[in-house]
Amino acid sequence: MRKQKNKPRKKLKKWQKILIGVIIAAIICIVAFGVYKWIVRTQMDEETKKRDSWTVETGELIGTNQDQRVNIYESATDSQISVYQIVPREVERESFTYYDEEVQERLYGTLEELKASGDYTLTEPLAVWNPFGTGSNGLYIYFEGTSGQDVRYTIHVEDEDISDYSATANTGDGEIKEFLMVGLVPGMDNEVTIELVDEEGNGEDSFTFHVTAPKNVSGYGIKLESTEGTSGGALEQGLYYTLGTQGYYGYMFFFDNDGVMRYEMLLDGYKADRVLMDGGEMICCVSSNQIGRINALVQVTELYTMDGYVMHHDFNWGNDGTLLVLATKENDRDDAVMDRVLEIDMDAGTVEEIINLQDIFPEYYDQTDKVAETDPFFWQAGTRDWIHVNTIDTLGEDSIILSSRETSTIIKISDIYSEPKLSWLIGDSTYWEETGYEDFTLEKAGDFTDQYGQHTVTVIESEELPQGQYYLMMYNNNYYANSTRTDGYEPELDEQVSQDLSDDEESSYIYFYLVDENEGTYSLEWSFDVPYSSIVSSVQLLEENYVVNSGVAKTYGEYDSQGEMIRSFSYDTTFQGYRVMKDDFLQYWFK
Repeated sequence: MRKQKNKPRKKLKKWQKILIGVIIAAIICIVAFGVYKWIVRTQMDEETKKRDSWTVETGELIGTNQDQRVNIYESATDSQISVYQIVPREVERESFTYYDEEVQERLYGTLEELKASGDYTLTEPLAVWNPFGTGSNGLYIYFEGTSGQDVRYTIHVEDEDISDYSATANTGDGEIKEFLMVGLVPGMDNEVTIELVDEEGNGEDSFTFHVTAPKNVSGYGIKLESTEGTSGGALEQGLYYTLGTQGYYGYMFFFDNDGVMRYEMLLDGYKADRVLMDGGEMICCVSSNQIGRINALVQVTELYTMDGYVMHHDFNWGNDGTLLVLATKENDRDDAVMDRVLEIDMDAGTVEEIINLQDIFPEYYDQTDKVAETDPFFWQAGTRDWIHVNTIDTLGEDSIILSSRETSTIIKISDIYSEPKLSWLIGDSTYWEETGYEDFTLEKAGDFTDQYGQHTVTVIESEELPQGQYYLMMYNNNYYANSTRTDGYEPELDEQVSQDLSDDEESSYIYFYLVDENEGTYSLEWSFDVPYSSIVSSVQLLEENYVVNSGVAKTYGEYDSQGEMIRSFSYDTTFQGYRVMKDDFLQYWFK
């Protein structure tokens, strides 16, 4: 029997190899894109998710307040003074949250009984970790001193990269000294010196002790990497605070001028969106449908719930201490999202929808559709994100300024409390041609590139300007994308404008427009470039400096009055950071 010879394998032709390579590359791209979409959507869903757990490590149980149903523990961390933890009994229940006024009242009652149970002095104070459960490294201090004395404290840790931190606590002028010590470095042994000082700032008595602060609940890094800029100017005093760090929703981080975390605030999910100070209280979002009023001990004193709505990106002051809130109506999500304005009457506790932007732009709304899987904002696929309003500010007593990312347009609406109507539009005027709203566009005065995808549009009024003129400051993302318009419109973009979600070679800008309503014009009065961020991001004007967050670039910084960088900070996030702002928190935590 003849042995068969193996037939030689046919070599693939060159065109066959190329075809196989193209097919493999296409499969890899499709899989990678699918994974990317899944990751981004998962991260976006994280924004409205409630906190899973409020449990923290506790020390030995030493007592129970039966009336308040609150357990009292020794501190779980080392300390040279007695430090307590007070925790509601039901903290491990699935539905538990500290953002419940009844829970807060029980903790307050327990704290009051602890205060009444002893005579507390500078060297033997009442000390409680985070008595209202809304922070992770705040130390409540209570003792009796002398009227007219201030309380100054200094925090030192054995780390050459972390400078000492000093502050004067906001304790009032009476004999009782009660405050939340903000500044302890999470997870580290902190040497604390408390001084009693007279009106001239001279020390009259002091006490030093060591205490190990609890680790932060989020696990976030306690020191940011910083880079010095070219300005040489001074940073303004205060704490930077984060408003939505993706991967860490449900937290506000407070950093000092060296990038050291000095406080971690725990929310019930979502992000704080904005912080408003009202006397001695802070107002911020605490979940996707609640805004909280929070005192200097970080006790929640009131909650305002928007049943049937989910907040979106911003809220601000309205008339007579009311709040104006951007929101999505839950049962209309299939027809539209991110297109409502609510009013909260904080005195009455009522919530009312006062603007539906579909009523302001009915003709344009009919020219839009839902976001598709292949659109630039694909993570919104299946929703009709037709206008995407991301910022609200007030102008006068009955007008608001809105920033619409989807249309790259700034919008003024007047008579908001009676018959809301469109006043004007600022942006690329060609966008609104043949939409029925072209007559509302203000005329561009000068040769400059319009804003695209802008955020934090802020009204800045000046006594030096005549009536009818004012400035608009904004973070100009300099990014054009639209996922909902159906008429095939494509803009003729200047070379400056990007259409890339991420690009280290591009720039975003801080813009100052001068709006002249008398002439119906707007002009670019000043701008400076900042790290590129296609979406999110913010700018805030302090006394002299600017705080700028470039969210996709994962960096924030402080710039001087000439737009020169003083110092910048890099931060960790799974995709982007929404806003970063700064406050001195005087008459709140500090005096």
